[in-house]
Amino acid sequence: MAAPSSLYRNAIDLNRYSNSVAKQIVLAYNDIAIDAVNQLRTTDEMSAPVKAARLRAILAQLKESLGTWSQGSVATMTQELQGLAELQSTFTEEQLKKVLPAGPADQVNTVEISPQFAQSVVTTDPTQVNLVTLSDDLTAAVRGAPQTYSLTTAKGATITLPNGEVVQKAFRGIAESQAQLFAQVIRSGLLTGESTQDIARRLIGTLQLGAEGSVKQLAKRGGQLTNAANHQVMALVRTSVNQVANAASQQVYEANQDVTQRYRYVATLDSRTSAICAALDGQEFEYGKGPTPPQHFNCRSTTVPIINYEELGLTPPPGGKRQSMDGLVDANISYGKWLEEQGATVQGEVLGKSKVAYFNLLSKKHGPQKALSMLVRDDGSELTLEQLRRRYGTPKS
Repeated sequence: MAAPSSLYRNAIDLNRYSNSVAKQIVLAYNDIAIDAVNQLRTTDEMSAPVKAARLRAILAQLKESLGTWSQGSVATMTQELQGLAELQSTFTEEQLKKVLPAGPADQVNTVEISPQFAQSVVTTDPTQVNLVTLSDDLTAAVRGAPQTYSLTTAKGATITLPNGEVVQKAFRGIAESQAQLFAQVIRSGLLTGESTQDIARRLIGTLQLGAEGSVKQLAKRGGQLTNAANHQVMALVRTSVNQVANAASQQVYEANQDVTQRYRYVATLDSRTSAICAALDGQEFEYGKGPTPPQHFNCRSTTVPIINYEELGLTPPPGGKRQSMDGLVDANISYGKWLEEQGATVQGEVLGKSKVAYFNLLSKKHGPQKALSMLVRDDGSELTLEQLRRRYGTPKS
């Protein structure tokens, strides 16, 4: 049942990779915002008519620059995600080879990545695709052709962000909304007699051109024009990286069902993990029949294959390790068990203080992972405190 530890490390590295891609896009956005605000600072001494005309020109330039940024971000994401899909599929194939003897290892099936796969992920709205068009795999099956495993443009079109949007539309939305915000902040500031310098600080905080740091650090130092946008970019990038990496891995696993027929859902063991991912942690599913990450924006969960060691006549490797906020722990520990061992503070951060007592009582009766799943419905929505009271009574009883 053990999975190679490298698969758990891979999830951590993917988060670090998403940080790098997000920072590249965030720095480009911030420089555009800072440049617009710096131009705003030069309008202090202008007469009213000249100042109004200059502000309109700055806003027009900002809209144009953000439109270009949006297009550039889409191009960056397309290039990065295409490379990631190819890299992740190769990595997953190599991990399967490592658990098999030399002979069978040579027979691990590979997955072909369409050159337009990532472009389809980033730009194709599935609601605009002809729904009666058969996928490449289904078409081949109807024609009696041998089944092949590949990440095609058709499969890329089915991958959307958790809210149903595609990456291209999301970046365009950021560009348009932030240009509107810029205009609104200036308009309200001037109407209330706020100085240009104060408006500038409100828009970008203490950020300057070429500012460095992590995305979180940049967002913290920024203002209204940069803070939310920086966090939105981070969420878009992390979610998209998670989607493509998991799609590539799952496709390789499905192509090698003589080696593995099931996968395990793996959440991150810390207080920032969502309730739905915490409840899914450790659960096993057949390929194509269970939930896969991301279940929400900023999802950091992953999946690992359940290797058929006994059927293959192989000896399982020593138990692996997975990362937690406390350091490395046994890979087979569930999120519920990990949470049970935490103090009330961490449990409150994860569940909400009002649910801690219910979790601990249910954990004693049903086990920690079962208790966690009882607090979260299968559709991902959470039970209210009143629903808990009606279902289980008060904690004392």
